[in-house]
Amino acid sequence: MCEHQLTQEDLEFDKKHIWHPYTSIITPLKVYPVSKAEGSYLYLDDGSKVVDGMASWWCVQQGYNNPRLNAAAISQINKMSHVMFGGITHKPAIDFCRKLLSLLPDDLECALLADSGSISVDIAMKMALRYHNSLGYTSKKRFLTIKKGYHGDAFGAVSVCDPVNSRHSAYNGFLAENIFCKAPEIRFDCSEEDVEQLVEELDVKPFARLIEDNHNEISGVVMESIVQGAGGLRMYHPYFLKRVRELCCEFNILLILDEVAVGLGRTGMLFGFEHAGVVPDIVCLGKTLTAGYLTLSATVTTRKIGNQISIGPDGCFMHGQTYMANPLACAVASENLSILMEGKWKSQVCQIETQLKKELLPLLEHPIVADVRILGAIGVVEVMKRVDVEDLQERFVKAGAWIRPFNNIIYILPPYIITSQELTILTEAIKYVLDFI
Repeated sequence: MCEHQLTQEDLEFDKKHIWHPYTSIITPLKVYPVSKAEGSYLYLDDGSKVVDGMASWWCVQQGYNNPRLNAAAISQINKMSHVMFGGITHKPAIDFCRKLLSLLPDDLECALLADSGSISVDIAMKMALRYHNSLGYTSKKRFLTIKKGYHGDAFGAVSVCDPVNSRHSAYNGFLAENIFCKAPEIRFDCSEEDVEQLVEELDVKPFARLIEDNHNEISGVVMESIVQGAGGLRMYHPYFLKRVRELCCEFNILLILDEVAVGLGRTGMLFGFEHAGVVPDIVCLGKTLTAGYLTLSATVTTRKIGNQISIGPDGCFMHGQTYMANPLACAVASENLSILMEGKWKSQVCQIETQLKKELLPLLEHPIVADVRILGAIGVVEVMKRVDVEDLQERFVKAGAWIRPFNNIIYILPPYIITSQELTILTEAIKYVLDFI
């Protein structure tokens, strides 16, 4: 037996004692033991391998066991794996932030490094609250967002997730009560000649009304850039984001953009907000920063906001975590940014998008399919009823694909390094399972 292969006793222990994401501890979903990962493949204990269509929840864009990232991790761990960031600095953090800030618009120049995407959103919300408070706007204590959004599982982040599909009802009385506008209706790929007028009428008007009526208590607008992730993988028109930016400026509200899922090239632009030609006041990044090696997030804001918070009542920004700017994570993230800065990701994502359109758009003719959405290295097939995740996942594995659907959404966000043949394995698997829904 391989030293990494799980025994039946191991699996029973896992089933009885270990919680997996969004799973009952009493009747957990089936899990598949993975012994190693390489390139775009996960290798299962039974000797089979599957193409990972999820990039381990969207973060492994450079593929598994990447030699350059491995070397960066090994080099750093031989020096120091961790050191507190209070009163200390180190080269991996400085190198990483220097590269990250060079990729972002010039106005975004103050970075706070923390643990995960949802924590990044929490930090951004704290920044907005402290910024306005330091200016004397003490009534600005709420946030405006759009429905169908998802920002993670930390309490602040949950408070701006979709109020129906998220976990609001489970935490009534604990979560802050924020303001929700309907989700944008006009799609990213809308080709109508009067698309901006349509967006203005259907999407901007209700949003503007909420801002006009509540701007004295709104500290910030929190939104995902262009693609709403786990809230349904909806893709809204960039003109809506452009107008939201203008409204935030008009009414002294900070624009916080969540790029945790789509940042660093996933949509075909390095950052999702580039599709709208805007710059947020605060941007949240996570997931892809270390290409799936370690957890790390960056919350980046303007000098104006950073300075104002720092001259406020606290004299600093009151946030600090044990693993803040972890050197090991920063070293890997720095090398990951070096890979991205070489520019190959652009052609990789373009090729993925072209192939997804060719192989998934014909599924619109399938009687169970309600919609197909494709943008960059994101492919979404929405079906007409909620799927049985455990059943479909087993069928996907048999077809050589690792795809984990949710609700009525079957989607893939593969590693950028995926080959054409490997991507076809994923799209053929999706076609195959549709007949079993």
